[in-house]
Amino acid sequence: MILCFDIGNSHIFGGVFEGNKITLRFRYNSNQIGTSDQLGLFFLEVLKANGIDPLNLQHIAICSVVPSLDYTFNSACVKYLKMKPFILQSGVKTGLKLAVKNPLEVGSDRIANGIAAIDQFPDKNIIVIDYGTATTHCAFSKDKEFLGGTIAPGIKISMEALTHNTAKLPAVEIVKPKETLGKTTITNIQSGIYYCQLGASKSIIENFTHEVFQGEKPIVIGTGGFSHLFKQEKLFDTIIPDLVLFGLKIALLKNLSS
Repeated sequence: MILCFDIGNSHIFGGVFEGNKITLRFRYNSNQIGTSDQLGLFFLEVLKANGIDPLNLQHIAICSVVPSLDYTFNSACVKYLKMKPFILQSGVKTGLKLAVKNPLEVGSDRIANGIAAIDQFPDKNIIVIDYGTATTHCAFSKDKEFLGGTIAPGIKISMEALTHNTAKLPAVEIVKPKETLGKTTITNIQSGIYYCQLGASKSIIENFTHEVFQGEKPIVIGTGGFSHLFKQEKLFDTIIPDLVLFGLKIALLKNLSS
């Protein structure tokens, strides 16, 4: 069994692999992490509650975009799961070339997404759209290169920005609107947030296709917690919610075999 963690700004997304199948998925609020002991006890509880003996874990793999949590996480794994985790970071084997100006700036979650994407679709140009805390669009070439991308405020951040920076606009449920034209303040906000994200993604896909891939249509993969909202929009060729976890597992195995 392999336990993989994607440490994000809003949530920790965890998954347990048995072979190539994820048998358990779970999330933990990143803002509620206290000590390594609290985190370690959570690991034990969630595994045991789902019938998984922690002693059966063979490896742990982590990617993180929250450096302040890295030490706590590492300590919790060592103390409670009895193993030092593999960390997806600079210097490890990935099979992905970072064709950008400063490779050290690239988030490890984007690298993990790319590793899994090129494994799923070898010899294809790919765009990965990740709807998480931030919405990111990443371009990968058929030569296994990360070419760059875009980063924008995510759906939840956009909603919270309106709520916190205006006097009368409320927090709303994040859903796909039934129609574009909102008739109430709530449906106005829901429509504005949804269609701004959708329109941006459509425009970026079109621009990447012509500017980066010289008009050759790429494979478009949707991932991240809010990707399901756009399932019916014909935006993606496929949605892979667990893309980052699959990428982590692949990176771990590449480095174990080296």
